[in-house]
Amino acid sequence: MKECVKHNIKIIPIPGPSAVAAAVSISGFSEKFIFYGFLPEKKQLLTNVFNKISNSGETFVFFISSKKINKIIPELKKYFSGRKMVFCREISKVYEEFIRKDVDDLEIFNKDLKGELTVVISEKKIEKNYSQELSESDMSIINKMINKLTIKEITEIVSQNKDVSKKEIYNYCLKLKNEI
Repeated sequence: MKECVKHNIKIIPIPGPSAVAAAVSISGFSEKFIFYGFLPEKKQLLTNVFNKISNSGETFVFFISSKKINKIIPELKKYFSGRKMVFCREISKVYEEFIRKDVDDLEIFNKDLKGELTVVISEKKIEKNYSQELSESDMSIINKMINKLTIKEITEIVSQNKDVSKKEIYNYCLKLKNEI
């Protein structure tokens, strides 16, 4: 799905028993999600919900009336900055529509949307700062383990306490295995 979204390939969900499942399936976001249902109308309750959910790393799905969406756009921008979202309307019906936006680029809808929206907000990106290369001591440790453990096990062990990407460790292990 992520590649289809990236290349602007039209995605159409297969109708099913749940707008939530259909919306998440075409979102291109993580399949691990929190579903809230309809958001509360009172500002303080909405703030409490967004405070809790925005700190979670999961994809967030909720329903909202198209008449109320413009009221919460400032709150979405405040709590979900840096994420992507999809507004899904009339899923599997004649006027089906999917509006993809970066949360930071959201603006008030000028046209009248009809019906209820299923809104999917992407998972929170957690940036890890990796050093570019394995150190000599990391390589030495891997050399000692290469004949005793699987590449997967070595990758897990070395990556736990190091700022090196798992891919870097894995590739180094493959290189060693091919030399043996």
